[in-house]
Amino acid sequence: MKIILLQDEKKLGKKGDIIEASEGYARNFILPKKIGVEATPKNLNDLKLQKANADKVAQEQLDAAKALAETLETKTVEVKMKAGEGGRTFGSISSKEVAAACKEQHGIELDKKKIVMADAIKSFGVYEVGVKLHPKVTAKLKVHVSES
Repeated sequence: MKIILLQDEKKLGKKGDIIEASEGYARNFILPKKIGVEATPKNLNDLKLQKANADKVAQEQLDAAKALAETLETKTVEVKMKAGEGGRTFGSISSKEVAAACKEQHGIELDKKKIVMADAIKSFGVYEVGVKLHPKVTAKLKVHVSES
């Protein structure tokens, strides 16, 4: 009997896969636990439509991430930092402060977890920080650290 899986199942396959299962296994285990449904022409058509919709949504998200990446490439975020005698800095700039400054200055809300910094910024200057917007899209944001 052909079955369309409704969820990931360790020994059977991933959601949306069409598997071949014995009659008894399908009727007594897969169908009652709602792990899958019988592969009727209607259910196969529904699966095809769902996959097409998921592909469309994924493409829209990718396009939106690319557009945001192009916008971020042109922006510079200015972050102020306190300094003591001789230009020594107090503390450091973290991804949280970069995200807050970007929202305040440009109105672009970034998740601090998506900002990729090798280390916290501990001195003045201009730095390039990576922003992971999508698994396939990473943008570079310029961060200018100056003395307050």
